[in-house]
Amino acid sequence: MPHDHCESDHPHNLLPSDPELRVKALETVLVKKGLVDPAALDAIIEIYENRVGPRNGARVVAKSWCDDEFRSELLEDASSAVGKLGYSGRQGAHLVAVENSPEVHNVVVCTLCSCYPWPLLGIPPAWYKSDPYRSRMVREPRKVLKEFGLEIESGRKVRVWDSTAEIRYLVVPMRPEGTENFTESDLADWVTRDSMVGTGLPKPPASQ
Repeated sequence: MPHDHCESDHPHNLLPSDPELRVKALETVLVKKGLVDPAALDAIIEIYENRVGPRNGARVVAKSWCDDEFRSELLEDASSAVGKLGYSGRQGAHLVAVENSPEVHNVVVCTLCSCYPWPLLGIPPAWYKSDPYRSRMVREPRKVLKEFGLEIESGRKVRVWDSTAEIRYLVVPMRPEGTENFTESDLADWVTRDSMVGTGLPKPPASQ
């Protein structure tokens, strides 16, 4: 019979119930059928995870370092400030910017799922979505940050912000010393994705 096939061979019947596993299973099926090039898919994910998204946030941070008026607006109403730069969207609505200082280090986590400001930071990294990060960052932030290679001085407070579907956070790291004469564009190259989550610091481009 035309189109005769076993019901269990249909791709939808091969997908597990967990959303993340369903995506992976669907990807496997599409690759197996030759409909998706895994190398091209990996390249697209790399672009959005590490380049396109974080570059937007880096420009926002660099502008806040160079423009006191913009910095004040960003800290008062981040959604409005970044919207004027063209960065907006459903995953970036209700944005709050929190600024690091010598007294306070901010870090962001989503304890329920993986809420994240996509228009500014791109796709959330795997570790941000992991259960250990989501649970441990709230209980033992200094220890988790140390595992990221970031040791916070004992006299400096660590403030953990829980991102939700209603509110997402952007960490504004402190401007590195010795960059007083750098242009806004130069400074953007120093801003890393992790520094805008709070699990890292700005770095010279050559060391990233």
